[in-house]
Amino acid sequence: MGKLIDGKELSSKIKEEIKNEVKGFMIKPCLAVIQIGDDEASNVYVGAKEKACNEVGIYFKHLKYDVNVLEKEIINKIIELNNDEYVNGILLQLPIPSNLNEQRIINHITSGKDVDGLNDINVGRLNNNKEGMIPCTAAGIIRLLEEYEVPMEGKNVVIVGRSKLVGKPLISLFLKKDATVTVCHSKTENLSDITKTADILVVATGSKWLIGKNDIKEDAVVIDVGVSRVDGKIYGDVNTDEVKKVASLITPSVGGVGPMTVAMLLSNVIKSYHKMNKTTN
Repeated sequence: MGKLIDGKELSSKIKEEIKNEVKGFMIKPCLAVIQIGDDEASNVYVGAKEKACNEVGIYFKHLKYDVNVLEKEIINKIIELNNDEYVNGILLQLPIPSNLNEQRIINHITSGKDVDGLNDINVGRLNNNKEGMIPCTAAGIIRLLEEYEVPMEGKNVVIVGRSKLVGKPLISLFLKKDATVTVCHSKTENLSDITKTADILVVATGSKWLIGKNDIKEDAVVIDVGVSRVDGKIYGDVNTDEVKKVASLITPSVGGVGPMTVAMLLSNVIKSYHKMNKTTN
């Protein structure tokens, strides 16, 4: 039976390290989160980020706007935050209303403060194997695999999902580890035939129980990123109870990748802090 990968434990360890580091700072680091509208899930995610910041000593600046806000107002606020020497990280909480241009807004965040790693400059840096901000969930997945000493060099990695938050950045991160990478998506035919070739399978689609025990090979490492809500219950992309009988390592639907996303966000804020203050971490 597969061993569960504990993202909560590792994220707690990372947060404790950050907390101890921040105690020695002359000036408190600051994360500014811009939220547009009152999306229920976004409220939960913003609350989790605020709680994590409070735990480690990072000042949390929450800027919440009405759903009818003009794009220009958001961009002007971002420019103001870019120029604020006391703000180390800027994050646009997604999703935003469809009448606003998400990428245009994100591209106004200066690359050094783009702690979500989503502007075109940071995406380009990642694709070209250069130093920059890495999207938090993707970075968290790699950190988990490293913590559990999962070999990646030469291994077959299959990623199901091609989002800019998870699938796309993971391509570059796994290639950097010298893995062989295959990407599947909604148009992929015979998905199960491909997922069964994976030594490491990452699933990030938001489709309840897309992957069962017949979709993986013996002793594969399975990372479940997707979350969906059905009849008020939370489900992952992977049927964990089934798959853990076949996999060697597997993340639980809750307490796996999720806590790592927040931990890596905090790490990116500290990374920006060090760069802005010309200190070393």
